[in-house]
Amino acid sequence: MQRSKNPDELCYSFIYEPSILCDYEVVTDELCSLIGGAFSLLHGEGGIKTDDIAADLDRLQPLAFHLNGSIRGRMAVEEADIIWLQGRLSHYYAEIGPFKGFVLPRGDTPVPQLNQARSAAKKAIRLMVRVEEEGRAVPPELPRLANLMCNFLFALTQVINRRRGFEETPFVSKSYSLGKRGNQAVFRVREK
Repeated sequence: MQRSKNPDELCYSFIYEPSILCDYEVVTDELCSLIGGAFSLLHGEGGIKTDDIAADLDRLQPLAFHLNGSIRGRMAVEEADIIWLQGRLSHYYAEIGPFKGFVLPRGDTPVPQLNQARSAAKKAIRLMVRVEEEGRAVPPELPRLANLMCNFLFALTQVINRRRGFEETPFVSKSYSLGKRGNQAVFRVREK
């Protein structure tokens, strides 16, 4: 595939690059957009407190773009970012209580957008695995931050649903048994 000579027909400098790195950058761009969409939907939220969530998403969104450029360009994720996000995740875990199992991703806006962003964070992690497999170094802070983002976004969906009085629908897997360790899920493959 050849690049057009018309700059308006080129959406991203590396879009035709065959490496997985470009796919990672596209997914982290999507992650940033989804966080921004969820943030925008929080304004004017009636009946429940969301100022804390909006402030956190406002700080989180640029971190998605920092994930984006930190492999090809200069490292832009700092340990302080990871510490901040871990602290905010712990804050919301205290509000929602111990992990009780998985729930079906449901709820009114911005919950679907947060769930989509959570999925984009998972895609970014998987693409980092592939980028490293292609021989390019991935700083360890990047998958740490992306994993935290994924868990943080999931926690926010639960916080918003709880504050709204929305009852979550539990999901019980027929494929895996679930053990508990703090707020983390531990999967064990069921014997056949």
